[in-house]
Amino acid sequence: MQEKLKAFERLLKIMDDLRSGCPWDKKQTLDSLRHLTIEEVYELSDAILDKNMMEIKGELGDIMLHLVFYAKIASETKHFDIADVLDSISDKLVFRHPHIYGDAEVTDADDVLNNWEKLKLKEGKKSVLSGVPKSMPPLIKAYRIQEKVKGVGFEWKKKEQVWDKIIEELNELKTEVDNEADKDKIEDELGDLLFAITNYARYININPEDALERTNKKFIRRFQYIESQSSKDGYNIEDMSLEEMDYYWNKAKSLE
Repeated sequence: MQEKLKAFERLLKIMDDLRSGCPWDKKQTLDSLRHLTIEEVYELSDAILDKNMMEIKGELGDIMLHLVFYAKIASETKHFDIADVLDSISDKLVFRHPHIYGDAEVTDADDVLNNWEKLKLKEGKKSVLSGVPKSMPPLIKAYRIQEKVKGVGFEWKKKEQVWDKIIEELNELKTEVDNEADKDKIEDELGDLLFAITNYARYININPEDALERTNKKFIRRFQYIESQSSKDGYNIEDMSLEEMDYYWNKAKSLE
């Protein structure tokens, strides 16, 4: 424990030095750091998907620096400091884990999540959904919305019911497209379909964001194979037919 505390203390000291001595660090604000923090979180996400533990360690360090940086800036305006941040999250964790720090009983992880959402309402949250960030990417936002309402019982009982909803939404989308409806109606139906598919993913314990990113990576890998191999064979991809590109696509699939 002492070794960990010493490492954290070292980071805090370095942050003090940078804030007082480095021209770039001195001029940063909460607003100027925001987009950089978002970038760092995406880099951590990439490292996790790649299962690269050394990269994960490095990206966690970058994010930790940002957390310390925000707290340092806030301490200068007397709003809060890093101790306040750590005490705040510790207090929250103790309150939201009464099965550890109190006499509540739970049987599984679902019980814990359900209690978590109910306890948030006791803290004064006006809505179960008030904790969903407005700027969160839509796919993961849909997933989090569904997780949160599940915590208060707004949930299908069986995954088959969700599958039926997917079919219903798919047919409604097809009807609007076949009828050449206006863009808003088609967009509404497509959104409903994506929301239903996201919900089904949750029922089968698949994170849709991870699944889609996995497919993105697979597509990029295969398409770049088309580009590299066709070039080696003397083709210009802009002049190739779909059938010719499909030949290389299937070859890329076979190599996997």
